[in-house]
Formats: sequence, C-alpha cells, structure tokens
Amino acid sequence: MAAAAAATPSAVAPSRPRLLPRRAQPCAQRRRVLPSRWTASVSSAASSSSSSRGRAHPRRPAPSSPVDAKVVSGRRSGVREYMEAAREMVRRPDGGPPRWFSPLECGGAGGRVPGAPTLLYLPGIDGVGLGLIRHHERLAKMFDMWCLHIPVQDRTTFERLVEYVERTVRSERSRAPDRPVYIVGDSVGACIALAVAARNQDIDLVLILVNPGTSFHNSQLQTLSAFLDLVPDPFHLSTPQFLNFLAGNFMKMRPPSDGSGQALSEITTGLLPSLMYLADILPKESIVWKMKMLRTASSYVNSRLHVIKAQTLVLASGNDELLASREEGERLKGTLQNCRTRHFRDNGHKILLEDEFDLATTIKGAGYYRRTRQTDFVSDYLPPTPDELEKAIDRDRVLTYATDPVMLSTRPDGKIVRGLAGLPREGPVLLVGYHMLMGFELGPLVTGVLRSTGIHIRGLAHPFMFSKTSEQLMPDSSAHDLHRIMGAVPVTPVNFYKLLSEKQFVLLYPGGAREALHRKGEEYKLFWPEQSEFVRMASRFGATIIPFGAVGEDDICDMLLDYNDLLKIPFYDVLDKRLNEDGLKLRTDSTGEIKNQGMHPVVLTPKVPGRFYFVFGKPIETRGREKELKDKEKAQHLYLHVKSEVESCLKYLKEKREEDPYRSILHRLLYQATHGSDGEIPTFEP
Repeated sequence: MAAAAAATPSAVAPSRPRLLPRRAQPCAQRRRVLPSRWTASVSSAASSSSSSRGRAHPRRPAPSSPVDAKVVSGRRSGVREYMEAAREMVRRPDGGPPRWFSPLECGGAGGRVPGAPTLLYLPGIDGVGLGLIRHHERLAKMFDMWCLHIPVQDRTTFERLVEYVERTVRSERSRAPDRPVYIVGDSVGACIALAVAARNQDIDLVLILVNPGTSFHNSQLQTLSAFLDLVPDPFHLSTPQFLNFLAGNFMKMRPPSDGSGQALSEITTGLLPSLMYLADILPKESIVWKMKMLRTASSYVNSRLHVIKAQTLVLASGNDELLASREEGERLKGTLQNCRTRHFRDNGHKILLEDEFDLATTIKGAGYYRRTRQTDFVSDYLPPTPDELEKAIDRDRVLTYATDPVMLSTRPDGKIVRGLAGLPREGPVLLVGYHMLMGFELGPLVTGVLRSTGIHIRGLAHPFMFSKTSEQLMPDSSAHDLHRIMGAVPVTPVNFYKLLSEKQFVLLYPGGAREALHRKGEEYKLFWPEQSEFVRMASRFGATIIPFGAVGEDDICDMLLDYNDLLKIPFYDVLDKRLNEDGLKLRTDSTGEIKNQGMHPVVLTPKVPGRFYFVFGKPIETRGREKELKDKEKAQHLYLHVKSEVESCLKYLKEKREEDPYRSILHRLLYQATHGSDGEIPTFEP
C-alpha cells in the first residue's frame, strides 16, 4: 500500500473539509489512469488522538497513490476476491496507524445520486476494510463511501479508534450539517459505531450493525479467546470456529456462470490457499489483540446502550459461526431507542461476502435510506434494480402462475383491447381502483405493468406497512420491504402532492384497508368516502385519471373468519389493540364504515385457482380543468363518475370471465401441455 498522508491537527478548522487534495486530477482523468483500482487515503488515528482540537477526515489522494488491490471485473466479487485483495493490501509490513480509503474512483460507474450522504465502513476482526467488496459498486452510487483500514500490526486501542472515527463523523457533520452520516459496522466495527453514537447524541447518525460484537460474552469467541494463546501460529486458524467460517462462506458461493458447478473437492481444495491468506491477514498475535479489544468494546458499549438515540438497523445472521447474532439482534431491538432488525436465517458471520445478500437492497427495503434529516419517501426513493425487480417477481411467482392474470385496457375511443396499449405513457397519471382482498392484486399489477410497458407505479400505502410496531408483530420483520423497494409510500397529502408534481404514475385505493379487509359477502363492494378526496389534487397537476377493476379473489379462496368472527374469540381485543395502537389514524373526519381503517388478520381457505382479470377503463383527462374542478360540486360530480367507472369495470370483468374457457387452472395446464409453456393462454374476446 502506498504511503498515506497524515492529517495534522489545526487550531482553526476549515469550514468545509476538502476531500480532494489540490493536486488531484479530474475524475474522468483519474478513471483513465486507474481504470480498476482503489484510491488510498488518508488521516491517521495517531494524530487524531494527540489533540482534541484536530479533526480526522477522509481525503482523496492524487492518482499516483493507489492501493495495490485490483477490482475483479465481470461477476460480483466474493470470498475468493476478498482473500486475494486483502492479502495484497497487507503484504507489506505496516504497523499503522489506521486510515480511510475510498474503494471506487469518483463514486463508481454511472455517478452518484445528488446529495448523497457519507458512509463510513468499520471492518470486523480482520480490520482490512474490504468487507463490502461485493457491494462497493452499488453503495458508491448511493453514498460518498469510505472504508477504515487497520493494518495487521497496528495496536491502536478501542478508545483511540472510537476517537478517530468520532473526529471523522464530526468533520462530516460540519461539511454537510443537513445530511446524516451512515456507519456500517461489522462485529467489532459495530461496537465502535455504537460507542461513537453514545458519545455524539447530537449528530444525525444512521447505524447499520452487521452481526454486532456486543454479544461477545455469550459467543464462541469468548471460549476461543480463552485458549488461543496455547495454539501455535498458524494452527489457530484450524480451530472449528474459523473452519466453519471459511467452509460456510465457500459453500454459499454461486457456481460459475457457465453452469458447470463446483465439486465439493474443488471447494475443499480452495480452503487451503484461503487458510494461507488468513495467516497473513489474521496472524495469531493480531487475533489475540482483537479478542482483547472485542472484550473491552463489548463491555464498554453494553453499559451505554440506554443513551444511544441514533437510527439503527441490526442485520443478524441465523447461522453465525462466531457470535450469537440472532439473539443479539432481538436484545438490541428491545434495548435501543430507535432500532429495527433484519434476520437472515441461513447466512453466516461473513454475510457481507455471501451470495444472495445485497446491503443496498436491505437498506432500501428497511426504509433506512435518506439524504436529509427526515426520510422523504418520494425524493429519497431509488428505482428498483433488475435484481430487485426479479425478487419482487419471484415473491409472487406462485400466485402469478396459479392465476395467470389477464390485463385489458381501454383506448381513448372507448375500445377495450387485450394488453396495456390503452394506458398513457407519460405522467402524471392517477390509477384509481378496487382493492382486492388482502391486496392480492398488488404484486401482479405493479410488476406486470412494469415488465410490459416500463411504467413504474408508485402506490399510496397504509402507514401500517411502515410502522415499527407492525414489524414486531409480523412473523418476518422484512415482510413489507419489497413493497418499499417497489415504490410504496405512506398515504399522506404531502406524498400524494410530491408524486404528482414529479409526473409519476400513482396508485390509489380510496377504499383503503376497509376494502382490502372486507367482511364475508362484501366481495367487489366499494367502500369509498362520500366526499371527493383526489379530484382537485389530480386536476392541479393535469393528471390523467384511469379507473380500473380487478377480480379473482373469489376464485382463489373463501373467507373462513372475518373481523366480526375474530371479535368473538376471547382476548382477540388485546391483539387488535396492538395492531393499531401505533398506526396513523386515517380519515378521522369520515363517518360510517369508511372511518374504520384498522388492520386485522383474516382466515382463508384455498380453492382450486381460477384466474385474475384486470381492466383499465377509459382515461379521464383533467388537464385544463383546474379552475372548473376547484368548484366542490363539479369535483364531486367527477369523483362519483370515477367511482361509477370502477364499478362498471368490476361488473364487466365478472360477466366476461364467464366466457373464458381457460378460467380454471386445470384447463390452462392442459393448454400448456399441448401448446407449450411459453405461449400466451387465450381468454375471452374483449
């Protein structure tokens, strides 16, 4: 590694710390010089501890000082690439001090989003700083990303590391006071992150804690550290804990893209050079030091958890070989003031290096990505990547296959056609329709329209989907993450306004939860408010209103227990209160059934699947009618017209589906058996 420039304390700190030295060349020029290298930084922990007035902050170096570790092109990097790059970084003797480096020049290909917050990565026991190697490219588009490198021979104490990171955090807060500072901490790095948060309660921090080391005293590492001194170097790496760590990560690697796969013998053979790499990265003397540091860090942080106010997300592996991470995630969720968890049952300690895990997707899904002091679900939103879209499709793949949705649309001349040719291609557009039982139509609707037309629909969703309390009551805390990734926002006038102002395609269900959780015998009945809610807002931006209907819920299930039945069950009222105590009260000024927007379960019995049908009605233009629709009476007239159109769509589909010879899944399976599985299955003539 090239020598890093030290940051010297200054009596008068600059108003905005520079992240680029004056001699640095433009970004485009640097990319030509170093097409596939990381740039090194920076400031040392030693200088930061010498003066309370000095501030350590990451600075980008000149192109002549690269880290000698190459980025692997092609597929995403993993364990092998981490081992090779880490060994390259530590191949020269280096006693410290710790320093920051930037993994990708200028934020990576494609550029960084405007106003991106700073992300600081604090490594785990290895200290190399390459733990995010699989995630560099995606994270660099969302964040101004810096990673901490702690040389193998460095012996900076936990307290000094906390001070060093703390000074960097304060520097970044000074540079961009309106943006949060993200800290991703891995095991011992999570302890450092928590310590910084405890000491800086006035700074807007977002902590992402990966298998935090706060569980050290209840983990296998506690046992390992007790006899590690007795094991000669390098045989300490052959202990069961480290072998499980290595084998577990290699077994989770994807097979090569040519489909040839990897034999178990090849994987086993790959462990030997990896053990040799680890001998360089984690010599016994360093491991002993890190174990003592982790013991100190765990005790220090656990005594201060009650004062931490930072927004925190704990990522806990269920198959962690070194720490009791799953139990620790639950403990931290109950102890920290503002904490949520995400559990990954089949992942191990080095989850960041494992296939199928994406840190950027996890942060987005949990609703933890923001660029200002408060989350803005509209302006902070990042569209789904192809992988994220594929996950959303996979989630509903069984339902989509079983119901084979038929989508129809209406042209401006009133002609109904199969497909989505009748939908406008430019926003703002407001899709207003019937909310099927349990929202069964949402997945096929949003992903189906996106795949067919490229139109990304943003849904106005019940606040229950964004509530911490609701997560705690769900069997899986990530149950609503894909909805957020696909663009759902809490239903508020402000979010509605912002989406239309950005000319988005907005999905609105006036019937809300009352319609989606209807009672027995209420199929396809609209529960809309008496007074118009969306007409004047739509006309303000000249939005096109598309009424639509969706039918098929009665073809896949029957309702066994509805809300009225649940109320008869002893003690259900306790659960009912828990479900709705933390939720935003909607339509408090409404009367009757529509005022009831509470959440509750329903019990269903499945049926042999029929088919889903969607029809998008004739577009209703509001452009040029803003003054006209300011009149409450005229707005109410248009509102009732839209409601009537939705009811007509439902009536049309219920009648026409009787003409569909392939309404039953049995008939569709027979058709596919004779015509092939890739062909479009016919339906009724529109």
